Amino acid sequence: MEGLSERAYAEHAGISRGAVQKARKTGRLVLYADGSINAVASDARRGSATDPDQQIRSRGGFGATGDGPAASGTGDSTSYIKARTALTVYQAQERQLSIQKKKGVLVDRARAETLVFRLARRERDLWVTWPTRVAALMAAQLSAEMETASGKAVTIETAILQRVLETHVREQLDALANLKVALE
Repeated sequence: MEGLSERAYAEHAGISRGAVQKARKTGRLVLYADGSINAVASDARRGSATDPDQQIRSRGGFGATGDGPAASGTGDSTSYIKARTALTVYQAQERQLSIQKKKGVLVDRARAETLVFRLARRERDLWVTWPTRVAALMAAQLSAEMETASGKAVTIETAILQRVLETHVREQLDALANLKVALE
């Protein structure tokens, strides 16, 4: 036998025999003609074909000294681990936002701004037409109250009262027009 058996290679590589069998099936091991495992070539092939994060986990996490991740052969696995962690965090945040949106906690910003704008425009239109609708009623009520108080017939012109109301309503609406809605 030129190379190592599955059991011997598992001990050499620090992995389980099942992992060696799986690596053999997936072609990550270099075999001699007799079917034994070429340890040096197989280590190199496994190192380039195996996820660095998985290599560190198979070795028990950090190196024996505890001063950082164990070396992963040719590359630096810390950047891979950081990138993988960042991706996992991003995916978790994305899922959380999706859940909040489904629950109705979050709404589409553009839609919310459109709805607020429509509501403000409808409210403004109601206030602009309000003096026309109530001027005659207010003139009649004021005339009746002044006649009761003074005992003399008093007539308040509807058109004059309507212009006064429109002036004051427009001043109020102009002041409200400077408000900005910030959806943050």
